[in-house]
Amino acid sequence: MTADPVTSNAAAPGAEYAETASAAYRAALQVIESVEPRIAAATRKELADQRDSLKLIASENYASPAVLLTMGSWFSDKYAEGTIGHRFYAGCQNVDTVERLAAEHARELFGAPYAYVQPHSGIDANLVAFWAILATRVEVPELAALGAKHVNDLSEADWEKLRNKLGNQRLLGMSLDAGGHLTHGFRPNISGKMFHQRSYGTDPNTGFLDYGAVADAAREFKPLIIVAGYSAYPRRVDFAKMREIADEVGATLMVDMAHFAGLVAGKVFTGDEDPVPHAHVTTTTTHKSLRGPRGGMVLAQPEYSDAVDKGCPMVLGGPLSHVMAAKAVALAEARQPAFQAYAQRVADNAQALADGFLKRDAQLVTGGTDNHIVLLDVTSFGLTGRQAESALLDAGIVTNRNSVPADPNGAWYTSGIRLGTPALTTRGFEADDFDRVADLIVDVLSNTQPSATPGGVSKAKYTLADGTAERVHAASAELLEANPLYPGLTL
Repeated sequence: MTADPVTSNAAAPGAEYAETASAAYRAALQVIESVEPRIAAATRKELADQRDSLKLIASENYASPAVLLTMGSWFSDKYAEGTIGHRFYAGCQNVDTVERLAAEHARELFGAPYAYVQPHSGIDANLVAFWAILATRVEVPELAALGAKHVNDLSEADWEKLRNKLGNQRLLGMSLDAGGHLTHGFRPNISGKMFHQRSYGTDPNTGFLDYGAVADAAREFKPLIIVAGYSAYPRRVDFAKMREIADEVGATLMVDMAHFAGLVAGKVFTGDEDPVPHAHVTTTTTHKSLRGPRGGMVLAQPEYSDAVDKGCPMVLGGPLSHVMAAKAVALAEARQPAFQAYAQRVADNAQALADGFLKRDAQLVTGGTDNHIVLLDVTSFGLTGRQAESALLDAGIVTNRNSVPADPNGAWYTSGIRLGTPALTTRGFEADDFDRVADLIVDVLSNTQPSATPGGVSKAKYTLADGTAERVHAASAELLEANPLYPGLTL
């Protein structure tokens, strides 16, 4: 199978598109080189490194040349605080066009009544969502009760009363070790400091989400917001059940689909597994499995749209207009039939990767996957996640260490590595290739030993058996050469 149509440039006639992209990048790098040659060199080296590595980081992908080139435009120079047709700066008519198109594509792609494409990142999208919910559920009713139209109309005493009320709300989210994200109420993150927070986990025996336990926690805690979604949970979620739980306790259901947005856009997740119809507010990044530029986005039901639309100046500064333009291009790509085929391959390849591990007696959290994530527990190899991550990198396999439920090694050293299939699927990898990838990973981990130190066994240091890195590099090179990244693009 050839590389994915978006990245292979096969979506354009012949090799013309690849030649045009190559010329554009060469010209751009020559301009950069004339000012700071070290940046041009680092840019070339980054492409070379990405081409020569097995990239299995679940939150990374490869954007198309069209998306990448869109970001390098003079939209970068324009301030555009405000919203479409209502800016605090003059001369934003072209930014209005860009934002309107990006929001239109997002609404159509996800079947959402409202889309806000200004957030700069996933955490910004979540902050916009949190404060939009607080504004809708707390601020607006309080202003009405006080007979005020705007917070600036409040007396100092009433303002302090409202501020205290805004800062004393409850949030229930998935715990970090169970697969949640640090923005779902993790104490060191601002989300954990904004809210009176509590976490729900997974079944200690199976690792699966226990909806009964989530419902019990919600009934006892009575949160204003329940956050669903994950960054390292290898299973699908029944968002209809999560909405039932939220409705029972009067909570707003917010879903963070940053990791699996591509599977929603590609119609791999439908019905109860599609969060958009069930959540009051849905947030996402626009990269990861969605394969766009680095950025964020908020989808909302009508009752929350006015508050979300005030993300700037409520939380955000000026939108990054050049990135919004790239979001529009990526979302337009995702509306093509080829993207649905890609998304299905992402899920199928994750299953093949999981099966490859299981038949080699590796230990997986939940015993497998049914999304794009495989979470490998490396304690069966006698390693910490940090040791496994580093040893794999030595062999040209790029992963990231990750906590497992009730992780004895904590969030820094961890006991697992998280693997994702979106990036290599973009390159054209198939099920047999991912089985081979599983074999290479097991080879590396089986030949890695933790290092002894004067104080005992190190959680970070390790020794990789002689010849392992070279052997795995050579095998990886065969897979990578058969599935080239940006074929036809030369610098």
